[in-house]
Formats: sequence, C-alpha cells, structure tokens
Amino acid sequence: MLDAVEVSWQADAAPPEAGNALPLLHEIRHALLRLQQEGEPTLLDLSAIPFGPGDRDRLLAALGEGEVSARIEALGPTLIRETALAGVWLVQYFDPDEQELVLHIEISHCPRLLSTPVEDIDLALRQLDDRLDTQLHAQSDSEPGSDLDQPLDSSAPHLAG
Repeated sequence: MLDAVEVSWQADAAPPEAGNALPLLHEIRHALLRLQQEGEPTLLDLSAIPFGPGDRDRLLAALGEGEVSARIEALGPTLIRETALAGVWLVQYFDPDEQELVLHIEISHCPRLLSTPVEDIDLALRQLDDRLDTQLHAQSDSEPGSDLDQPLDSSAPHLAG
C-alpha cells in the first residue's frame, strides 16, 4: 500500500514557525506570483530540502488538500494531488515496490505530467486520420454516404456530427 501524504486544511491554523516550512511557504507564494504575472511554472523538489522533525508534515498541513487528484501507473505509481491552494500541486513518485522516491511541489496551471506533449498530439492526429481514412474506404466500398453513421471501430463510441 502506498504511503500517500495525508494533509488536511485548517483555515484558522497558524503558519508553521520552525524549520524550513515557513521559508518554503514564502517560496510558494513567490512562485504563485510568477505564475500569475508571467505564466512561469515552478518546481520545488522537497526531497532535496533538509527537513527537521515534523517540518514536512507542518508544510503539507499548511498547504491543505484540494479537490483534484490523479494516479499514474508508469515505472511505479505517481500520485498528483491539488493542495487547498489553486495552482499548487503535490506530485509524489514511488518505485515499483511503492516506496516514495521523490516529492515535488509544482506551481502551475496543470501539473506537467498531466499535460499532453505536442508529439503525442501529432501522433493522435495521424492515428485518427488513419482510422478515418480506413473507415471512409470501407464505407465507400460497401454503401456510399453512410460513413458518418458508423463508429470508427467497435471500441469507439458513435460520434454524432
């Protein structure tokens, strides 16, 4: 079972006062400002920051928990969770044995791992073009004019046009 970071938001909680938690909250604030004003995302590697006892837990508690989460299965699970602060994401990487490898805080509109790379969109367009071409040829061979009434393949939903 994964040891996912558990956090809870307390709106009236005082900010952490000891260790690295408070300076990191200031860094997150500056990163949010850069994102707002310049559209520039920021990645903070919490695994590379020395934490004293309880610092990491205080930081995560101060960030709170948002409404969005995702799990990616690739070379070990990755958990992505929104914090209570819009644009501030926790990205937690695990090895195949589900031991935490890295914890990042990503300040961005959308976590990088959830953004589709341009190359993948190019590939998707080529794949869809091939499917449409194949479907159009199959339909023109059997019944002209009915190609828009058929799904692309048996696993694809019917698209109304």
